[in-house]
Amino acid sequence: MYVELAILAVFAFLYSTIAGGLERTPISGPILFMVVGFLLGPLGVGWLEPDLTSNELRVLADLTLALVLFIDAANADMGVVKRYARIPWRMLALGLPGVIVLGIGVGALIFQQLTFYELAILAVMLAATDAALGKAVIANELVPANVREGLNLESGLNDGICVPILFVFIALAEGGAAAEGGSTALALRLVAQEIGIGLVIGLGMTAVGVGIIRYCWKRGWINKIWAQLPVVTLAVACFAVAQSLHGSGYIAAFVGGLLFGIMTKESTHELVLAAEGTGETLALVTWIAFGTAVLGAALDDFSWQVVLYAVLSLTLIRMLPIFLSLTGTGERTESKLFLAWFGPRGLASIVFAVIVISHDLPGAHLMSMVVVCTVFLSVLAHGLSANPLASVFAARMRRLDEGT
Repeated sequence: MYVELAILAVFAFLYSTIAGGLERTPISGPILFMVVGFLLGPLGVGWLEPDLTSNELRVLADLTLALVLFIDAANADMGVVKRYARIPWRMLALGLPGVIVLGIGVGALIFQQLTFYELAILAVMLAATDAALGKAVIANELVPANVREGLNLESGLNDGICVPILFVFIALAEGGAAAEGGSTALALRLVAQEIGIGLVIGLGMTAVGVGIIRYCWKRGWINKIWAQLPVVTLAVACFAVAQSLHGSGYIAAFVGGLLFGIMTKESTHELVLAAEGTGETLALVTWIAFGTAVLGAALDDFSWQVVLYAVLSLTLIRMLPIFLSLTGTGERTESKLFLAWFGPRGLASIVFAVIVISHDLPGAHLMSMVVVCTVFLSVLAHGLSANPLASVFAARMRRLDEGT
């Protein structure tokens, strides 16, 4: 145990000294973490042992995603969000259902051994995008603000929307009470319940939490050491309380972060800085664990069908519905293509795969392999393309604006 801890600590220390320089290269942090995890795992030098259980991996990914969602939402420019709200709402209301439907159709052509509901489960697992992997674009100021905030809002909300839909399809695949009680009514009820509870918990806890922080700060009760904890613990509390009440923890974390940013205004960046460091550290551990415990064990099961669907999931299945959903918004073709491409799959899809495996469906193993392959390719493709495409896209937008 201490050998693994020493390796992780030394790597985290070394990465913290070069992170700023690495951000300016095509090599993203998740790429490096995943590759290091793989190389240090059983198929590499064998210094790290894949002894994480599925529940431990899920908790680690959940905590990382909750923090990232809260922080990214808190840092959102609400003026830009309000001005260009049509972009994320179109992507969520039209694009997300389109991605799921197209994912089912393409899956039916490739995986004839999966049932309709299993195809639906696979499509939903890969419809949710990852705010953590999208950070390289969302935080890049070269990218126009409307595009950055559109992607931020989409990735922050679609995870939470997908959760109840996933559980509906799991229940239908198992042939349980959901099928007998009316799938459409159940789906709508679960979606409304999870989103509603998530909204109430996220907004309520954040409003109370910020009030407490303000009250105690004015009286000097929060010292510099403990000032680093309130945001981290508030983000985790929003997520965990919502989950424990059968709501969407992802929705709670994201809307909580939005309200936190609105209520703290100019102080937001200073307050969330420590939480950002914690989130990045958790992301480092999560992606190393993915490379060590998940990727290495899955490589032998990457058939051509698995790889083909993964590639199509990142391209056609994601990009066509999102591109079409933005028709009529006034966005240029270049913007629509950029928004459609940057839908990385990551932590949420991993958590969904763990949930599906725990239900022991006949196609669970195949579906999980598709998810692992898609996440692996997404880390590479979106990580390597983030900075170069952002620069090209920004330059293209400037030329078009100057031409008009």
